[in-house]
Amino acid sequence: MADLVIYELHVGTFSHAGTFDGVIERLPAIRDLGATALELMPVAEFPGGRNWGYDGVSLYAVQSTYGGPEGLRRLVDAAHGAGWAVLLDVVYNHLGPEGNYLSEFGPYFSERHHTLWGQGFNLDGGDSREVRDYIVGNAVHWIREYHLDGLRLDAADRIADESRPPIVEELTAAVHAEAAAAGRTGVVIAEIDSNDPKYVRPREAGGYGCDAHWLDDFHHAVHVALTGERTGYYRDFGGVGPVARALRERYVRGRHSSTGVPGERFVVATQNHDQIGNRAGGERLSALVDPGSLRLAAAILLLSPYVPLIFMGEEHGETNPFLYFVSHGDPALIEAVREGRRREFAAFSWAGDVPDPHADVTFETSRPEWRRAGEGVHGKHLALYRELLRLRRTESALRAESGEVEVQFDEAEEWVSLARRSSGRRLLALFNFAKAPRVLPAEGMERLVLSTDDPAYGGVGVARLDGGRAHLPGRAAVLLGPEDA
Repeated sequence: MADLVIYELHVGTFSHAGTFDGVIERLPAIRDLGATALELMPVAEFPGGRNWGYDGVSLYAVQSTYGGPEGLRRLVDAAHGAGWAVLLDVVYNHLGPEGNYLSEFGPYFSERHHTLWGQGFNLDGGDSREVRDYIVGNAVHWIREYHLDGLRLDAADRIADESRPPIVEELTAAVHAEAAAAGRTGVVIAEIDSNDPKYVRPREAGGYGCDAHWLDDFHHAVHVALTGERTGYYRDFGGVGPVARALRERYVRGRHSSTGVPGERFVVATQNHDQIGNRAGGERLSALVDPGSLRLAAAILLLSPYVPLIFMGEEHGETNPFLYFVSHGDPALIEAVREGRRREFAAFSWAGDVPDPHADVTFETSRPEWRRAGEGVHGKHLALYRELLRLRRTESALRAESGEVEVQFDEAEEWVSLARRSSGRRLLALFNFAKAPRVLPAEGMERLVLSTDDPAYGGVGVARLDGGRAHLPGRAAVLLGPEDA
């Protein structure tokens, strides 16, 4: 896990072809960026040709409009040939509402458990053993038949299951065993909102044995510090204190402690499909903050002590939105989805029109404009991501593992410092969230290794190190080190 830099993408919008082969054509650009793993949003067969993939209904089938099984095999082979891992987002907490015929063949769904999306799988009732085998077998299927390197479990803590061991633990053990039998490594990453480290603690210590889980508190803390948004699930965050806590303690919300769990067990992002696409307007961070703030977000993500995830186009500051889209066939269902989206955003005080999920233009607008990567400010933003990832590869202190981490912050002055140490070598990252310049303590640091204010990345070039003090403009970050850094 410590070697992963995850690049999340949606196959249907990643290229104009909207296929696995379209992804293959853009692999050289991802290679140049410095990512080490692709993460595909779900590809299990779903109704129609446009969908995020979380409405999949045929778990063992590969979406036909993407290129089917052979297309996926070509993509995995191409990625492996370039030295990358390939991860797949899978959904076991529900099936989509259209084309879901499993109940015709047996008691696949629970009468006792209901999820946010309807009936959950029957994982702990009568005849549930066969249902569990169906789910576990599907996870193993992706590893065995397509040589995938790991799975991301969508909303793993929303899988309704009171069994012991729970399906997440059973599935994870099966994936590990299947990959090991083939002489490979297979990882399981859980998406959870509960901030419970049992998902990533070893089985022998009472955990579920997952290799990592998504740490949404990191995203929420950084997002609120940069945007000031405090509605919906952002209400528990504000200021730089939560940012510092997320860097030092992992969890900002809840009562659980992550003590003893290394940094490589946490996947963090400042943008991903959920946090962009589940906004009413699908706005990326680039549409919400100024360029300096966007560079600051890149620095805190890629210098964090965790496994970073980059969402397609983020690396060049893409401004096209990523919207929620579907292509259902049932008119009543289409209208229900529209109404559901409108109700969902009431908690966020959204007053504008919510884009129609079924409209062609909603899907078309969600494609990144890749030509931007070579233009002006976008090209400079891409250069920042490349340099940050180069440093992450070459500086052992910046790896996502359990090395020494020191975090300090000043709520009033709005800055956070993050010291990383490995093999006696210490690097210091300073993050100024204030809009005004700040002078921050930097004792023992002798060299400015990187500044987001560098003109090469779109800044004005005023950040400097002077006598153990770092001078930063507003919304900027620097990485400092010893003379030989």
